[in-house]
Amino acid sequence: MGRKLLTEHVNVEGIETFAVYRKHGGYRAVEKALKMTPDEVVEEVKKSGLRGRGGAGFPTGLKWSFLAKPEGVPRYLVCNADESEPGTFKDRYLMSKLPHLLIEGMIAGSYALGARTSYIYIRGELLYVLRILEKAIAEAYAAGFLGENILGSGYSLDLHVHPGGGAYICGEETALLESLEGKRGNPRNKPPFPAVQGLYARPTVVNNVESIATVVPILNMGGDEYAKIGVGKSTGTKLFSACGHLNKPGIYELELGVPVEEFIYSDEYCGGIWKGRELKAVVAGGSSVPILPKELILKTAAGENRLMTYESLSDGGFVTGTMLGSGGFIAMDETTCIVKNTWNFSRFYHHESCGQCSPCREGTGWLEKVLHRLEHGHGSMHDIDLVVSVAKQIEGNTICPLGEAAAWPVAAAVRHFRDEFEWHVTHPKEATQPGAVYRGNLVMA
Repeated sequence: MGRKLLTEHVNVEGIETFAVYRKHGGYRAVEKALKMTPDEVVEEVKKSGLRGRGGAGFPTGLKWSFLAKPEGVPRYLVCNADESEPGTFKDRYLMSKLPHLLIEGMIAGSYALGARTSYIYIRGELLYVLRILEKAIAEAYAAGFLGENILGSGYSLDLHVHPGGGAYICGEETALLESLEGKRGNPRNKPPFPAVQGLYARPTVVNNVESIATVVPILNMGGDEYAKIGVGKSTGTKLFSACGHLNKPGIYELELGVPVEEFIYSDEYCGGIWKGRELKAVVAGGSSVPILPKELILKTAAGENRLMTYESLSDGGFVTGTMLGSGGFIAMDETTCIVKNTWNFSRFYHHESCGQCSPCREGTGWLEKVLHRLEHGHGSMHDIDLVVSVAKQIEGNTICPLGEAAAWPVAAAVRHFRDEFEWHVTHPKEATQPGAVYRGNLVMA
């Protein structure tokens, strides 16, 4: 299954405890970091080529280097653990199984950024994970890896876990900061960016759970060595949440560059499509990225093998490509109704819109209503063009990316499966029958 950098010891009994984690090499990255200057730690992360594992894929070391450092002003590192992208569940797995890995990454990252107080902002529904983290943090304090004068280095750090209220919008970094300050989780206008005015109007870096955890193997092995893993600018390993119609759904750590076809069909990974059925479509990076039909997820438009990398999945732009995103890999078999799936995603984004921006507040509502008509046999051909038009009017006109997250899946579904949308219009009675799906004709599941 390739090299494991994050999950190598995930099945070791008691690995969630400090003693067992330490026995298996835990906190060596902190010891190494404290013997370096903060700038040297940042440079190692830059050399690694690590890209943000939360969805955007922005170079982590470069993001760290943007942090403003005014004299005498506190700085903060905030971990975004508000994992709520439909189809994505790898961060909660990492936190529940390897809590000290995240804590170690938080300590090393906070030291690099000059933060003396840091926060893990966790989704409110994940209270069982919060308790695991709090227990691990208490162990780290007791062992001298948190608190005053860590390991006699002169560096001190306090680490807190803060639960949110369960709002998808708080996965956006500025909405997260608003919530962490005790306010309603509305995204902020930018600039100023968090690197200049973030938490409590102080310089702040917000990183995803997996991004921060990956700092540990980067420091242990060195940035240059880490950069040798993967393909091109997609360096290292990545966690993928594989779900849907797969024989072996679950969490997989892949060296970036594995062919998509191998990931889906190999017995080492997902084991193929369940019940011997055919693959119909895949959402490769969580519900907010464009859906692709079988022929375009396995091969690019140029006929090359599609790889599990940032560049290969985006090859062709949104016309024939998609995004790696958060790594929420959703496989759909031949019995899937694309219209129903698209409507279901739109219901989610309408419900989760904070309502601050008119295009998003009104547009997500329109998408849900019109797709409801199409799915339930009341739509027209005009409605198909209407949802595409509404999606275009949302895209690029909102404060935060939730608008794009709602628009892109709809536009892609119509782009690649328009005939199925039209069939719902021309055959409303058949389309609304339980178990009916479109494959060029009527199929009863």
